[in-house]
Amino acid sequence: MLNKIDVVIMAGGKGKRLMPLTADTPKPLLKVGNKPIIEYNTDLLASYGIKHINITVNYLSDQIIAYFQKNNPHQIDFNFIKEPKFLGTIGALKLNKNLKKDYILVMNADLLTNANFEAIFNGFLSKKGDALIATIPYKVNIPHGVVETKAGYVTDLKEKPSYTYYSNAGIYMFKKECLNFIPENIFFDATDLIEVLLSKNKKIINYPILTYWLDIGKPKDFEKAQEDIKHIKL
Repeated sequence: MLNKIDVVIMAGGKGKRLMPLTADTPKPLLKVGNKPIIEYNTDLLASYGIKHINITVNYLSDQIIAYFQKNNPHQIDFNFIKEPKFLGTIGALKLNKNLKKDYILVMNADLLTNANFEAIFNGFLSKKGDALIATIPYKVNIPHGVVETKAGYVTDLKEKPSYTYYSNAGIYMFKKECLNFIPENIFFDATDLIEVLLSKNKKIINYPILTYWLDIGKPKDFEKAQEDIKHIKL
């Protein structure tokens, strides 16, 4: 089923919040356990039969390219897309002429996850969406009774309710035609594209990830990853 999608890993960022670790090493190549963060993602994709992966690069890009030229146990056909300047989390897709398939999986390079990509894609197809955002559910328990109001009037009372919110997991799926809404040669994030699609009344699917997921953005996340990798199967 996943032979119907193109895959793009976004690996061009500077990783400023992880300085000084990223002063001489691009964040995707920082090691968690015994291998770089990005390699957990390429290994996971390869386990679903993905043989072609596009990687957008910018900051210290030569290191990422050189790494995969020497380390490619799954014999993946890598296509590296070099940004001429920083184009955000999805702007570089406009540079890629190799996207031939009807669906595109886009994910950040700094994720540690065992998300089921086949289930995500099947969920996307079953709901006939134009785009999909994978999310992380967060349950918030309110320790007090909540008074709901409208225009100054009480409309409801809820005793210690729980609410579930969904955080962006940095994994997206798009129909190929959605890329037409990405502008040329400007900084443009995946969330910017989602906002444009919503304004065009496109159908955006939410897919909650209920397995392991960690965004390695800050030093405390990097430390957590080092501990988690000892126990989590990826």
